[in-house]
Amino acid sequence: MFCKFGKNVRTKRQQLGLSQEALAFEARSNRTYISDVERGTRNPSIEVVQRIAKALGVTMGELLDGTL
Repeated sequence: MFCKFGKNVRTKRQQLGLSQEALAFEARSNRTYISDVERGTRNPSIEVVQRIAKALGVTMGELLDGTL
């Protein structure tokens, strides 16, 4: 599931023209963590999923379900 989540994060981030650094700033995280999430090597907490979704302007469900 989180591998799909990471792909969805990357896709939406790129659609918005955001760098990993910019997304990390908006999501109150760091670039390395965002990179790990996108590659599926980190399993973010619900709180982090919520912050990433908010930073991308989508719902958590959209990121988790892949309905972008």
